Amino acid sequence: MRSARILQQFCSVRRQSLHTKSSVGIIGAPFSKGQPRGGVERGPDLIRAAGLLPKLHELECAVKDYGNLAFEEAELDGPEGVLKNLKAVGGFNQRLSQAVQLVKKDGHTTVMLGGDHSLAIGSIHGHSAAVGQLGIVWVDAHADINTPLTTSTGNLHGQPLSFLVKELQSSVPVLPSFSWLKPCISVKDLVYIGLRDVDPGEHYILKELGVKMFSMSEVDQLGVSRVMEETCDYLSSRGNKPIHLSYDIDAIDPTVTPATGTPVVGGLSYREGVYITECLRETGRLSAVDLVEVNPLLGKTEEGIQSTVSMAVDLLLGCFGRLREGNHPSDYNPPKP
Repeated sequence: MRSARILQQFCSVRRQSLHTKSSVGIIGAPFSKGQPRGGVERGPDLIRAAGLLPKLHELECAVKDYGNLAFEEAELDGPEGVLKNLKAVGGFNQRLSQAVQLVKKDGHTTVMLGGDHSLAIGSIHGHSAAVGQLGIVWVDAHADINTPLTTSTGNLHGQPLSFLVKELQSSVPVLPSFSWLKPCISVKDLVYIGLRDVDPGEHYILKELGVKMFSMSEVDQLGVSRVMEETCDYLSSRGNKPIHLSYDIDAIDPTVTPATGTPVVGGLSYREGVYITECLRETGRLSAVDLVEVNPLLGKTEEGIQSTVSMAVDLLLGCFGRLREGNHPSDYNPPKP
């Protein structure tokens, strides 16, 4: 009976959401200092150039592009121990948080185009500061929950969640570049989808804290439809909080998205990846989206670059009402003889 009620509620929300026009605010974050590979800063402009804005307009979305946040190189930003580019990452994310708060104040669903995944620090912090408690769906090959003490690389794109999660506050040392940041999410409001490359320290954290997660093994075993049913059910059980989707393009299998910094074989298919966005759209609670880690310099062929960028656009369109069965304008009137 409970499953039947959930399905009935889900279908009701789906019918309503399909006819709800979205107001979208886009922020470009051309930032690459959370990891060592240049090129990911080109992601925002490439995604725009692939037709994101006109395609959103075709879905009857109201779109405001806030442009790209400017990045100013931090002086004397050397490593602190193993950690790299702390001043740059901390400073840029503080400005990104402020920008996201502005977009939410203007009443839009935020789309943050990255850039590397360290940007989720500012994006989620700003979203939480604007609207309060959030449900987080983290779609990624990697857990990105290393702390500054468990990381082996020092790259901050592998650590954003450790700065954001309240339950890890005692495990993260005080860092002057992040003094503005207070943890703002609970692990009980976090769901992972697509994990397949998790470091030992991260695995310990996930198990110790009991984080809800669907690795690729679970996706294979259950199917993406069941995964999304359970995800939406779990988030609903935690209250009707706004949902923040943080989507790393490397969640998709590298046969589809090769132009990214840390590809891992055995990822989500095109269909699985898009289905995740469609389901979250249908909840009616999707309030912000990150799309990160598109790196054209790492695509070996032009075809591989275009496939990666096109996938990014299709994921975002899935968030805002594009149906693979087709769409028509709400005011469409068929011609009469």
